[in-house]
Parts: sequence; structure tokens; C-alpha cells
Amino acid sequence: MDVLDAAGFDLILIETVGVGQDEVDIARTADTTAVVLVPGLGDDIQAIKAGILEIADVFIVNKADREGADRAVAELSMMLDVSEEKPWRPPIVKTSAPSGAGVADAVAALERHGEFLRESGEGAARRALRARARLLSLLAERFRRAVEERALAPDGLEEAVQSVLGRHEDPYSAAERLFGAVVGGAPRREPVS
Repeated sequence: MDVLDAAGFDLILIETVGVGQDEVDIARTADTTAVVLVPGLGDDIQAIKAGILEIADVFIVNKADREGADRAVAELSMMLDVSEEKPWRPPIVKTSAPSGAGVADAVAALERHGEFLRESGEGAARRALRARARLLSLLAERFRRAVEERALAPDGLEEAVQSVLGRHEDPYSAAERLFGAVVGGAPRREPVS
């Protein structure tokens, strides 16, 4: 996604394989998240379990020609009715990919969400949160590598692990000591013997 964004693509579609934590993580990187559910496959239960209600900007009930599609739409609508009220209520669109029914409605719903993001300022706020989270993630990774690279040094990771395992030091103190060794600012504390 970073490469495609840097290459100047205006629209990047990311498809995931299911409903779970990976999808929640990916949704945090997207401007608009469409959650596609299929009636009769237990997707509604998965949606509730995985917290998908909180991340969906548009719900698409695909295979709407199947039995249970109207029930799935009604259940989603009821769940949205009892969820925390937000400035944007995710629309629920029924589609049937083989016939193309509802596809234009799904595209229109996605475009309406894009307009909402631009007009409300929510899009800029989401991008700022993503940039902050991305930078903190990269910094955390660099810090982790710096700690691992110094694992053989006197204040190294392995020594801290052993100190915590031997209950000579609590994890918080060990982490503070390692942090100080890497950034050079925190006072060095000797583990308790």
C-alpha cells in the first residue's frame, strides 16, 4: 500500500480473506472500509465477534439473491440501531456479483463515504491518526532492533531476561534500564541481587 501510494495512485483497493484481527488492522490503514458479508455463512456472527461493526464504513451483503439476504440486512440494521451513534451511519447495500445487481449502489455508497470524509474533516483526522500510528510503529520496530543488537552488551536484553526470570528485577525496571542503555538518557540501575 505504501508503494502504491508513493507511486501516486489515487485509489488503492485492499482485499482481505476474512473477518479477524488482520482485517481490523488493515481497516486502520484505509480511508473507507467496506465489509462484505454473505448470507447463510455465519458472517453475521463473525462480524459481531471481530468488532467489524466498529470498522465498517459500508456494509455490502453479497449474493443477495440467496435466501437469508433480507434477514442479514435487517439484523445488521438492528445492530447499527443499538450501537453507539456516530456522525456516519454505514449504509447496507445488497449486491449480486454474477448479475451485477446492486454494484452501482455499492460504488455510490463508497463515494458518499468519501464525500463525507472530505466535507466533515474526518478524512484528514483519520489520515493524521494513521500517520501518527505508522510513525510510532516504525519507531517501536527500530527501538526493538536497537535493543536486540545490543543484546550481548553489558545492559543487554538477555541479561534483562535472566534478571526478570530470576525475580531480581521487575519487567518495568528492566525495560527502563534497557531503554536508558539504548537512548543513553535514563540512569543505569543495577539489578537487585
